[in-house]
Amino acid sequence: MKNTTQQPLPRSRRRSRGVATGAALLLTALTTAPAMAAAQPLPARPAETARSATAQGAARTAAWRGSLLSLTPLGRQHRSRIVDQARQTGLDAHTARHDVANYRLTYRTITADGRPTTASGLLSLPLGTGRHRLPAVVHAHGTLAYRGYAPSVADGLDRTVSMLYASAGRAAVAPDYLGLGTGPGRHPYMDARSAGSASLDMLRAARTATSRLGATLDRRVSLTGFSQGGQVAMELARELGRGADPRFRPGTVAPVGGPFDLDGSELPGMFDGRVSPRSAVFYVSFFLTAQNRLHPLYRSPSEVFRAPYADRVEALFDGEHPAEKIAGKLPGRLEDLLTDTWYRKLRHPSGALLTVLRTNDRTCDWTPARGVRITLYTAGGDHDVPMANSISCAKELRAHGARPTVVDQGADADHFTSFRRSQPSLARDLPRAR
Repeated sequence: MKNTTQQPLPRSRRRSRGVATGAALLLTALTTAPAMAAAQPLPARPAETARSATAQGAARTAAWRGSLLSLTPLGRQHRSRIVDQARQTGLDAHTARHDVANYRLTYRTITADGRPTTASGLLSLPLGTGRHRLPAVVHAHGTLAYRGYAPSVADGLDRTVSMLYASAGRAAVAPDYLGLGTGPGRHPYMDARSAGSASLDMLRAARTATSRLGATLDRRVSLTGFSQGGQVAMELARELGRGADPRFRPGTVAPVGGPFDLDGSELPGMFDGRVSPRSAVFYVSFFLTAQNRLHPLYRSPSEVFRAPYADRVEALFDGEHPAEKIAGKLPGRLEDLLTDTWYRKLRHPSGALLTVLRTNDRTCDWTPARGVRITLYTAGGDHDVPMANSISCAKELRAHGARPTVVDQGADADHFTSFRRSQPSLARDLPRAR
């Protein structure tokens, strides 16, 4: 689940040489007109009034979700620089054809509990394609503890990947997720539902931004992502497949190393050796502190974490600490992190904890339409997200009539290597402008 190359790449010495014609430095906030109240011939009963208010509130929410608040140019990147950055990160750049313009989008969305908020994300567009309709690809990033490493903020791995997709002639959409990038609050880590909804709203905002910049997004959307982003990509595919927005439909779905089965694969792997001990400590700490804000699992950190970690663990995951700095302040084993009670709970989940796990394990529980191609990339040597996650997902999809392909990148491939080996296939196979 962890993005193992979170440290941003060195910034290019080239200054921006302009952006696509027609882009404004900052779009003014979009507002929606107040909904007109329907005339009532008779006073409504209290229950009817409540239902009506709820329906009107939902309609207003649907109207402004995904509305674009700002479009900030991040500069133009020359193809040669994109190729250089890709090679520095060990990525294949054979599909790079065009210069790319990058933008940070800020847009309206909702929190995990449905309250209005904002989020940010990266939009990368190819230059000089001669095409006005662009195939869209959503790239969902892996685990980030530090908001400053999000794709719209850092010139790191995820921006490089997005630029590679765009340089091949696609519109690349990379959501930062809630609480990362420039979005307020803390990140609700591994909450698939809110990550999916915020990513859908990012796609809506990207549609508006692309139109403002003189192009349009194709209705069919490719969806990919690495690690935590694999879960997010599948959740977004699931929502689009269920008709969440008629302007989009899923096409190619190709997650890499996704934690699709927390209850049956990921968590058991932390106790049987399939997940490395230090990775298990990081993921469990992030997951429990984030999920406790959404679904109260404990009243005090001391119920879950041993001293001295109980006094520091929640502050470490506030969005302001990079993973490399967090790791040195946590122990190397779950036995040293957790109290005896919570060590047993994680080995044998029940009650609220089991509900949380299973709620986030539904991303592969959907029926893809004909023509939706699903490839699950994984690796036998992945000790962050064991291959069992992808096998479980494929089994669930097959039960719905789908025919997913599982690609094993090898027993010698660790978590990031699985992505690096999958990336050439992704860059080649995802639809692009021709």
